[in-house]
Amino acid sequence: MNAEEFRQHGRQMVDYIANYLENIREREVVHRVTPGYLRELLPNEAPEKPEDFNEVFKDIEQHIMPGITHWHSPYFHGYFAAGNSFPSILGDMLSDAIGCIGFSWATSPACTELEVITTDWLAKMLALPEHFLHSHPGSGGGVIQSTASETVLLALLAARTRKVRNYKQKHPDVEDHDIIKKLVCYTSDQANSSVERSSLLGAVQMVILESDKEFCLRGETLKNQIEQDKQQGKIPFFLCATLGTTGSCAFDKLDELGPICEEEDMWLHIDAAYAGSAFVCPEFRHFMKGLEYAETFSINPHKWMLINFDCSIMWIRDRSHVVDAFNVDPVYLKHGDEGRVPDYRHCRLAKEFEALILKDQRFEIVADVVMGLVCFRVKAANKVTERLLDEILADGRIYLIPAFVRNVYFLRFAICAERTTSEDIQFSFRVIQECLDKVVKKHSMKNGFNHQPIIYIDAPNHLGQEELKYSSDESS
Repeated sequence: MNAEEFRQHGRQMVDYIANYLENIREREVVHRVTPGYLRELLPNEAPEKPEDFNEVFKDIEQHIMPGITHWHSPYFHGYFAAGNSFPSILGDMLSDAIGCIGFSWATSPACTELEVITTDWLAKMLALPEHFLHSHPGSGGGVIQSTASETVLLALLAARTRKVRNYKQKHPDVEDHDIIKKLVCYTSDQANSSVERSSLLGAVQMVILESDKEFCLRGETLKNQIEQDKQQGKIPFFLCATLGTTGSCAFDKLDELGPICEEEDMWLHIDAAYAGSAFVCPEFRHFMKGLEYAETFSINPHKWMLINFDCSIMWIRDRSHVVDAFNVDPVYLKHGDEGRVPDYRHCRLAKEFEALILKDQRFEIVADVVMGLVCFRVKAANKVTERLLDEILADGRIYLIPAFVRNVYFLRFAICAERTTSEDIQFSFRVIQECLDKVVKKHSMKNGFNHQPIIYIDAPNHLGQEELKYSSDESS
């Protein structure tokens, strides 16, 4: 493909993308294919001669789109979706064309300096402590990573290196591996699964701490566990707290956890992947109380800020700790300047959906609705909500995913797409109601499962409260 052909087909692709996004509401949100469908449609081997791009282009709609779940559909309410916008797409086009890899300032100064400036911009927008700014006299600053999972691992490994180094200063005869065997880190039972995986990759013990009835990790729980571990000769060194958990958008109590981490010389990492972008709005910043104790803090602008996946930002109080943990300095990376450079309407729509849920006495809310996530269930046995989700997915007009916390199964309704409107929320709720009606009809729920009455609850409950009652043989 030469430059002129690129111009021609580039315009064709831009038109296709614009039409796709403008009309995405008309597509079924969930694919209807079965495993292996694409193998039957494409050749067994790569072609020896190039195919005309117009023929390749036809494959997009004929072969690829049938196997796509449309994450940017207004009817996609499952995972916390990646952002999307025309300016971001254009930015990706230019970045792909330039194709530089900014592993040092010298490789492309604009790449590094733009990252420094924009991460400072975002830190100021979020009202982060000044020690997280590149422009601050200290050694802190922000850096763009791929995902929040990556930032947790980086923070944990940096914390491990710091703790081993500090311990050896007092006990110089102890080998590194003997210290690492004693290290222990902590997180909440509501934290993303990537946190526990990070401990596996870092070869350290992870203790999963129980959250309270609001799904928040509290200081007393952490303190008690630390005392038990220290009595057993273990060395506490790291805590990953979460602001906006994946399951229910809960917020750990930083103002209780932070002082404990400071007292115990533990690294506090804050995973605010989903909720962090919302702190641009002053009314949400009370959830950040205690942030000043953190060594690292990360958010995913690609969730709310209309930025294409992937863009995760990690701010660090002292970047030398990360340099110490990962520094590799071959001669070919050296340069002469080393050392000198280093939309929130989702909440309103979530509240609208919450109000719709509460008007239907068959449903209940199971977690506080704070941002763009609504957790709800049918006021009945877990299997009723499971069957409701099966019906919703079979229907295919909207997309949801479940969560299972403390033996209670519920559905997560996330406001994901930038184009979602109030009309879309009402449409999705009608689909949910219609699907529950089908479940009632299919399973004779008017008389209860297995002819056992469904005991409805008068008011919304939070998970963990004992007044939840289920039909006799459907409580699983």
